[in-house]
Amino acid sequence: MPPIHALSTQDQQSLFDDIDRSFQLTPEALVELTKAFLHEISLGLASYGQPMAIIPTFVTGVPDGTETGTFLALDLGGTNLRVCEVVLNGDKTFSLRQQKYKVSESLKTGEATILFDYLADSVDAFLTTHAASAYGSSRDTDVVHLGLTFSFPVEQTALGSGKILTWTKGFSAKNAVGHDVVKLLQDAFDRKHMHVKCIALVNDTVGALLSRAYTAGGCILGAIFGTGTNGAYVEEVAKITKLANSPAAAKGGHMVVNTEWGAFNNCRSHLPFTPFDNTLDRVSINPSFQAFEKFISGMYLGEITRNILISLIDASPKPLLFGGKSTPTLNKQYGLDTSVMSDIEDAWEGPNRSLSGTQPAPEFATFDAATLPPNISKKLERIRSVVVRQFGFQDTDITLKDAAIVRWACSLVARRAALLSGVAVATVLFQTGRASFADKDGKFPTRTDTEKIGVGVDGSLIEHYPNFERTLRESLRSLIGEEIEKRVDIGMAKDGSGVGGKRPIFLQSPSPYIYCA
Repeated sequence: MPPIHALSTQDQQSLFDDIDRSFQLTPEALVELTKAFLHEISLGLASYGQPMAIIPTFVTGVPDGTETGTFLALDLGGTNLRVCEVVLNGDKTFSLRQQKYKVSESLKTGEATILFDYLADSVDAFLTTHAASAYGSSRDTDVVHLGLTFSFPVEQTALGSGKILTWTKGFSAKNAVGHDVVKLLQDAFDRKHMHVKCIALVNDTVGALLSRAYTAGGCILGAIFGTGTNGAYVEEVAKITKLANSPAAAKGGHMVVNTEWGAFNNCRSHLPFTPFDNTLDRVSINPSFQAFEKFISGMYLGEITRNILISLIDASPKPLLFGGKSTPTLNKQYGLDTSVMSDIEDAWEGPNRSLSGTQPAPEFATFDAATLPPNISKKLERIRSVVVRQFGFQDTDITLKDAAIVRWACSLVARRAALLSGVAVATVLFQTGRASFADKDGKFPTRTDTEKIGVGVDGSLIEHYPNFERTLRESLRSLIGEEIEKRVDIGMAKDGSGVGGKRPIFLQSPSPYIYCA
């Protein structure tokens, strides 16, 4: 396609069609992406230092819902941190008491000691004012055991030890990368003379897997599709060859591995980059890193969409959107939040239709609001109201054609993200022998397995974005066939009572696990 960054309006519809085609993913493209994904998993299982790290977690057991106990957790993964107390009831249900604490931008980007001191202060505040169990004062002689859910890449060397590999999600705290995150936290507890000991470290994605396993009785994959994205799955220890002559390798069996799949294809060989993706990556805080995450996570989808809209506003010699007008919201990097895209999708189609589909771009060049069917006019009017309210335009600035273009752009970006998310899920099913590719005639092998394949998920996209899961499943069906796709049981990694938020849980059976969904 011609370079989109220099938009020319000599043939308006061709320009829209070019943008549209650049966001489409054919079944053949999905297969090639999956094969590349499998290759990067094999590299990560074989050696350390790979972009997709495939980190051994040393969690070798998965709960079945019969475990009992009361446990404490600290969860750091984004704008908020959570301190939580969880009671496991032993019947696949649990109760949760939690408190959220805001993580400011200065904490995210300042010295690591200041960040971890804040974490320790938050735990102290929770123990003093919110915990239901009789832990006693944090300064009593009894030691309170705590598990840490840390949602950033860590090279784990034991259940209670792990070196920070890099920051993501807007964090860049100094003097943290390369250090043991458990020691950083423990040092903060010790500086404040708190009788708290961190005994377990786990990624939030591992948490999603284990939480879903507890409430559903089993699970093989945990996946986050929210502000960021990642996956963790149960792998045969024999396939984790980089463990070499370690005790874990000698013991064998299975182990949960944290894929860090947000870094898939950092080399840019297979992902379908557009000029809009390139712009996002170039001005991001981590250019050339977390390539896959920048295609599918909530932190970035709004920015990709904003880049499309700005290019249409700036098109010459005649603008193609909003009459060439913009607003401070649209002009600001990351000014368009992915939640606004969700509002626009919801206004257009509600809960009962899938994202966009593979139809060509609408005929915007010949768009005539006067000839629209009443139901389409009503949908576009709802979108127009969202655009006026969320983008900061005057009501008279936005036409129904503008609303249609905005909806189209949002749908393009979101649909691509959901299809790529399906690639990640399918890859794990191939890797664990639960699926096979179709033959050259497009036929999938017949299988005798009938049991459900448990997938625990969490994140704002999979939970709230209209039809995200439906489109993810469309991608799954294309890659693994309808028979196996129907057996994939995708469930939110939440407690049975449906209380929202992250879910830290600890198990000691016989060693401690912390899991968070």
